Amino acid sequence: MTARSYRKLQSTTALSRLMAAYYLRSRWIGRMRPLAWVTSGAPVEILEAMGIASVYPENYGALCGAQRVATDLCQVAEAQGFSQDLCSYARTSIGAVFAPENGPMRGLPLPDLLIASNNICGTVVKWYQFLAHHFGVPLFLLDVPYVHADEPPEHAIAYVEAQLREMIAWLEARTRRRMDVRRLRRVIAYSNEAVGLWKEIRELCKVRPSPLNAPDLFVTMAPIVVLRGTRWAPWYYRRLKREAEGRVARREGAVVDERIRLLWDNIAIWPRLFSVFSAFIKRGACFVADTYTNAWAVSVDADDPIRGLALAYTTVYINQQIPNRARLMLQMVRDYGIDGAVFHSNRSCKPYSFGQYDLRRILEREAGIPTLILEADMCDTRAFAESQLATRIQAFMESLAP
Repeated sequence: MTARSYRKLQSTTALSRLMAAYYLRSRWIGRMRPLAWVTSGAPVEILEAMGIASVYPENYGALCGAQRVATDLCQVAEAQGFSQDLCSYARTSIGAVFAPENGPMRGLPLPDLLIASNNICGTVVKWYQFLAHHFGVPLFLLDVPYVHADEPPEHAIAYVEAQLREMIAWLEARTRRRMDVRRLRRVIAYSNEAVGLWKEIRELCKVRPSPLNAPDLFVTMAPIVVLRGTRWAPWYYRRLKREAEGRVARREGAVVDERIRLLWDNIAIWPRLFSVFSAFIKRGACFVADTYTNAWAVSVDADDPIRGLALAYTTVYINQQIPNRARLMLQMVRDYGIDGAVFHSNRSCKPYSFGQYDLRRILEREAGIPTLILEADMCDTRAFAESQLATRIQAFMESLAP
């Protein structure tokens, strides 16, 4: 995409420095206090409150994808006997375990313990069991029931809450660190502040023209994941919000000539993030909403923190039934003035991709908007052909042309 058609965020420089500091700090701090590898759906606020450092192999996988080294790391994992049909985040992570020199920063610092939650997918269970066996470190698995109704039943929340209390005791026994409820509330306050800012930033995209586009949101979502519960996440989002508000005040859109407003579903195609979106941008299309970055806008009840965490991490987007997802997408169509929707049928993330054809039919029938399904992968470039993506995007955009 060219500078003429797209406005780049100035705050991205601050984000790059912040994330570089995060990874450098995690490597240093892992020598000073316990370090956990965690899944993106794990209640990291508990770890932060107990002074346990954390890193996210999934975020590292996205970084590897964006730097276009994920496919090579996937092949390293496959050479060790892991199937190409597995999630590319898992294969990237496992490949970096065997060949850390092939990844950014020569891999992640070694873990002292592992925390996994199956509220995002079942793959993490076996993935983290392998890591536990390979590194010889303990693993705690948080088992979260799938939400088959409009709201999770009380017994499901109680079940997860009991496990969180078990997790705290497990951590205390293995790290000799105690849970301080006052500190937990302070951590949750930072988490909720970041979530509130993130919601406000995303809601600014309701304005025409939208100050941000989906690739902006995909890049700037990193702190809401890896720095959740720290003061650094709200620090960055206050800065990003000021920049977005300035664009709104000046009526400057992320896409210079915004004519079409779109909705994106699923994880980004990291190795081709900007090349894929540039095919839309040059035709005046802006992705003003998406389901993926919205999934992190979940706050926690600080008055009853353990129950609040149980509810928040049970109701993550990917752990909910299709009707719930459909209601959210239809609300986005109304609130953001959506003209069309693009579904990334992600070969790696099957829980996210299953149901997309049902969601597509619901949007077409109830919202009356055209939709497009792009078959690709979030990291592994062998799973899709750019030329085919370009052809489908062109045909879709021609059908939307005003």
